[in-house]
Amino acid sequence: MTTLQRYIAEEIAADHADGILTRREALRRLALLGFGITAAGALLAACSGGDPRITDSAPSPATPSAPPTSPSAPHGSATAVPPTAITFGGPDGKQLQAAWASAPQPRGGVLVIHENKGLTDHIRSVTGRFAGAGYSALAVDLLSAQGGTAAFTDPAAATAELSRIPQKQFVADLRAGLDELQRRVEGKKLGTTGFCFGGGLAWLLLASGPSPLAAATPFYGPFPDNGDLSASKAAALAVYAAADIRVNASRPAAEAALVRAGNPYEIFIAPDADHAFFNDTGPRYNAAAATEAWRRVLDWYGTYLG
Repeated sequence: MTTLQRYIAEEIAADHADGILTRREALRRLALLGFGITAAGALLAACSGGDPRITDSAPSPATPSAPPTSPSAPHGSATAVPPTAITFGGPDGKQLQAAWASAPQPRGGVLVIHENKGLTDHIRSVTGRFAGAGYSALAVDLLSAQGGTAAFTDPAAATAELSRIPQKQFVADLRAGLDELQRRVEGKKLGTTGFCFGGGLAWLLLASGPSPLAAATPFYGPFPDNGDLSASKAAALAVYAAADIRVNASRPAAEAALVRAGNPYEIFIAPDADHAFFNDTGPRYNAAAATEAWRRVLDWYGTYLG
């Protein structure tokens, strides 16, 4: 099991432990990943600590079971550029689907890497917010070979399909995205921002060898086992959440790799925030943490992309 496959399974179990998923739904999603009932039950028990409050019908009172109402739109929404759907040539002659948002006068380009639910409206909105801030942005649909995220009526099935895709295919598709982005913002520096599963892919992309990336801002992504960033030239701003114990377990490995690589880096740990705090459509959204993280990301790109 790869780092990302393990991450997806543990995220389902963590969502159950936090009361976001019932036990029945968590078991269904783990079954889609190929877990038998015994293995799935053991994983849920390990993450929930045997909490008797976590049942099929009652979520844990510690975490809301529905997304909170945001008092205002996420920072940067007012100036966001509406993204458009595009296709472009990928590896092995296949066509990749993507969301593209073009800044009127781009200062650089950003490859946005989606979460484990695929290319959602939330990720599309992030590409538009980057373009509004002066960075043309491209978000590749990593389910393109399977017909695209829109082909899945069950989001859990999209997640399960992503868990089966080889890591080398993700890297190849993302590198094709960088090529397309470079073509569209010719002469400009490139960065990448990934969230959750996509944050792990951002780390994997940095560890995959030389690339045109000048900067990266992975959000609470698992660092790959034995990840080596020595071939990367990207300045990295690694974003974490103070309460995200699961992903934070790989933070020391990420920082050690950043130190060895010798490139500029910074680690921001959002206080009073949990995993996926940046996603304004999710149950763990934290507006204050998201606003501060967005400010830091734009400052980082302002320094290392232009």
